[in-house]
Formats: sequence, C-alpha cells, structure tokens
Amino acid sequence: MEVEDYIGYVASEGELFASAAEQGQLGADVPACPGWDMRELVRHLGFIHLWAAGHVAFPHPEPDDAEELDDLAEYWSDLAGSWPEDAELVRWYRDTNANLVRVLEAAPADLECFTFLPAPSPLAMWARRQASETAIHRFDAENARGIVTRFDPALAADALDEMLCGFAPRPRELAITADQLIQVHAEDTDEHWYLTIEPERITTSRHGGDADLTLSGTAAALYLLLWNRATDSNVAMSGDRDLMDLWHDNVQIRWS
Repeated sequence: MEVEDYIGYVASEGELFASAAEQGQLGADVPACPGWDMRELVRHLGFIHLWAAGHVAFPHPEPDDAEELDDLAEYWSDLAGSWPEDAELVRWYRDTNANLVRVLEAAPADLECFTFLPAPSPLAMWARRQASETAIHRFDAENARGIVTRFDPALAADALDEMLCGFAPRPRELAITADQLIQVHAEDTDEHWYLTIEPERITTSRHGGDADLTLSGTAAALYLLLWNRATDSNVAMSGDRDLMDLWHDNVQIRWS
C-alpha cells in the first residue's frame, strides 16, 4: 500500500472504532483484551495515536518511553494534559485520531525518525502501524458491542503481513526441538507466507516447501486468528495443530 492508503485507513478505522465505543457503557468488558473495559481500550488507542504522532511530528532517533498520558503533554498540550471525563472520552479519541491523520499527511516523504519494524520508509512504518493498530482495536470494540466486523481484504492482508514479517520474526524462545514450517494462505488475496519455526526465532518467507501445518482462509480470518483475536473455526487447518497452540502461547504484539 501507499502511505496515503494507510492514512485513509487510520481515519476510517478510527471512526468505526469510535462509533462502536459510543454504543454502550464505557465500563463494559472487552473480551478480546482480558482485563480491559471499553474505557481502557479507548484511552489506550488515543494514547497510542498521540505517542505515534509525537514520533512523526517531532522526529528523534530514540523511542519515546512515555508511560502516562501527561508524559506526552510536551507534544500535545491540548490533548495530553489529563484524561477526559467519560462523557468526553470518545470525542477526545476522535480528536487524537484527527491529530494523527493531520500529522501523517503533513510529514515529508523523506522523514527520518525512530522506527521499530521493517518498512520502505519511516513514514510508511508509522502510517502502516497505526492503520493496523486501529483496525485490530476496531475489532475489539465491535466484538465487545456484538457488532460483526468486516475488513477490506487488502487491509487485512497487509496487517497480516505486518504481523508475519515484522512482529513474528523477533527473537523468542520456543518449546520445540526441531524446525517446523507453517504455511499461511490468504485465499481471497491469493497471498502466501511460510514461517519457519525454530527454537529461538521465526523466519518468514513468501516462498517455501511442504508445510507441517497449513492455514487457509480469508485474509481477515487469518488476521484475527494470528493476532490471537479469534478461534480456529474460520480457518481451514491441515497438519500439526499443536503448532497453532505454540503460536497462541508465544507470539504476542509488542513494539520493542
């Protein structure tokens, strides 16, 4: 995708997220994020938007280690001074989303700043990461409200690629003694990924041989499954299903 496409998804997925969030009590549980309620989910995504926008609008080579909202007040004094009251929380989220969109649209194509995932450019990384972050939390919010989530296949496949090629290959210890191969096939976009599972890492390629486990389904179904947001029921599996349990237990989203 082009950066402009990612920015469009940040805006459209953000509005769908906000619409779901405001359709009930903020104290409602979010099953896809155990221990969180809707209030915490809205606060989290707004905080992440401000954190990401800070890296783009005020470039620096090291990550901003902000942990509290007011840590970001130096960048966004009007949005990060304190948490809004519940009655204003979703409106505040929309403002953080609009702020992020403005920052991404205004950023130069040759932006130089801290990044933490492979991408054609720093601007592409931040735009892609925020599009995917917003999309997955849109699912979380809609799932909590009983709303059926539908993703554009192109967005789902791209977010899936970010997971498989960006997050999955990070060093980790895995409880296996011999290398295993998982094939992931997004049938609606006709894309393939091959994940070699080793004791200390996962290596991802677009080409591979015979797999120990093959996962086939729509890009959206695979996206939700591999982000640990859905059961295995919407994805066809052939081979060693224990590898799916290994994935669920060991592969989590983290930026560092």
